[in-house]
Amino acid sequence: MILLARSIQLPLRVKEQSLGGESMGYKTILFEKQGAIGKLTLNRPERLNAMSPELVEELLDFFAKLSSDLRTRVVIIRGAGRAFCAGLDLKETSRTPGGGELGEVQYHYHKVQQAFADIIIRMRHVPQPLIAAVRGPAAGGGFGLALACDIRIAGESARFNAAFVRIGLSGCDMGTSYFLPRVIGLSRAAEYLFTGRFIDAARAERIGLVSRVVPDDQVDEAALELAKEMLQNSPFGLRMTKEVLNLNINAPSLESAIHLENRTQVICSFTEDAREGPRAFLEKRVPVYRDR
Repeated sequence: MILLARSIQLPLRVKEQSLGGESMGYKTILFEKQGAIGKLTLNRPERLNAMSPELVEELLDFFAKLSSDLRTRVVIIRGAGRAFCAGLDLKETSRTPGGGELGEVQYHYHKVQQAFADIIIRMRHVPQPLIAAVRGPAAGGGFGLALACDIRIAGESARFNAAFVRIGLSGCDMGTSYFLPRVIGLSRAAEYLFTGRFIDAARAERIGLVSRVVPDDQVDEAALELAKEMLQNSPFGLRMTKEVLNLNINAPSLESAIHLENRTQVICSFTEDAREGPRAFLEKRVPVYRDR
């Protein structure tokens, strides 16, 4: 993402709005709440939601705030219009830097690249499960955003690719070299990262890149139904499930993974919700979880 070096302003500005309402002062993203479910929409449909400097800044700000917003328990990420995210907006960021000392240019390149990477890191650090609802292209940076989500539901028009390698860069960017081999296996990941070839929705489902494929007009509803199903579980238990799953994907051994599971179950057992769950089961009623 080094082409942003002349367009993005560093340090990135920090907004003062919270996630308490639907209008947060953002220009390139929309956030709305449906109960405990949040819906984040990349809102540059005229540019296929391509990543501009402003979009990068606003995503960084949003995920920083989301980490402390425990009233939002699940977040669906989608794109406005006919695309999820077409990657880097080359029209806005076509200029390459000129002048200045080589060290200064390299430093600025690195800071811009880190801004993109930090979106992915912040996505993985938020306690809420993230569901990508993908229609149309999820290319380059959009592919990275989709991979950073916990679950991907695709419309029949969805197409994924690591476009970076097709514009003179490495195919490994925004976490693709980390997530893709873990999701679809090393050989398949290498094929797509080396070529930048597109993965259509049907193949994405066959190789496990997405959980399922539905007609385009059903993508949002499928994501919403999945989010509602997650909300049937205790808030703390759901957050801890994401934390343990994220950590254990890199567990050095089965024993290490089980040790973390055991620790987490003991912590959960001290919550009021852990008593409410079995009680509701025995009383044949829906549990009322209070996140206590």
